Amino acid sequence: MTIERVFVAGAGLMGHGIAQVHAAIGKQVLLYEPDLARATAGRDRIAANLQRAVAKGRLTADEREATLARIEPTADADAVAGADLVIEAVFEDVAVKTGLWRELDRHAPQHAIFATNTSSIAIHRLAEAIEPDRRSRFIGMHFFSPVPVMPLVELIRGESTADETLESARALSSELGKQVIVSVDRPGFIVNRILMPFLGEAMRAFEEGVGSAEDIDAGARIGLNHPMGPLELADFIGLDVCLGIMRVLEDGLSLEHMRPPRVLVELVEAGNLGQKTGRGFYTYPRD
Repeated sequence: MTIERVFVAGAGLMGHGIAQVHAAIGKQVLLYEPDLARATAGRDRIAANLQRAVAKGRLTADEREATLARIEPTADADAVAGADLVIEAVFEDVAVKTGLWRELDRHAPQHAIFATNTSSIAIHRLAEAIEPDRRSRFIGMHFFSPVPVMPLVELIRGESTADETLESARALSSELGKQVIVSVDRPGFIVNRILMPFLGEAMRAFEEGVGSAEDIDAGARIGLNHPMGPLELADFIGLDVCLGIMRVLEDGLSLEHMRPPRVLVELVEAGNLGQKTGRGFYTYPRD
């Protein structure tokens, strides 16, 4: 299936990056938020990203303008009627995601592929929000942050996902220059099934006083050759996002090492969500 028109629902951290990479390869992109100001803010973030690329010599000014011209912010959910691909990138909450999918299902064309950027929620559970005859075209398409930089896309097959849908998503991911991995529909899929217990154990070591945040992170960066330490990575992802994923894993797998650490729960309850709020395991900006 040829994909030329992409509707991205959600203009936040993930959504604006997903919109950017599709526009960069020539796709026409609608960037949707129910509040037009938020959709416009997402496009503005893309403009800033592209300007930095121009300043570093990675992009020409003409290429920047051409990419931006292919992105249109919208607050009109009915605009999905022209899409070949619909990508949902809203908050990691079942109720929020299923409510949006029900709305989009009413207006999207029958040929459109539906892709959710969920990082942990079961694909078949989200697909229940749409009509049964469309579920074969529903797939998980998990990008990683920051989307223009991270080279991986994790594709997840739901119970009803057709081979043709998987291959279309794989072909598009390759067109985007991404490496593809494919997971079956299990809690956390591949990457977060591995990552979240690692972050959780670092958090438990911190709350038990095994080491300072700086030393725990240095241990991972230097001793394990990781680009970021686990606590700074959790702050970067968002502690609320980490907590949500860990709760999905704990609920779905019933394994003790998937349980969210107490310190994570306390930080989120206090509103300290990491970089986006200025405080998490660290205080921002950092030197």
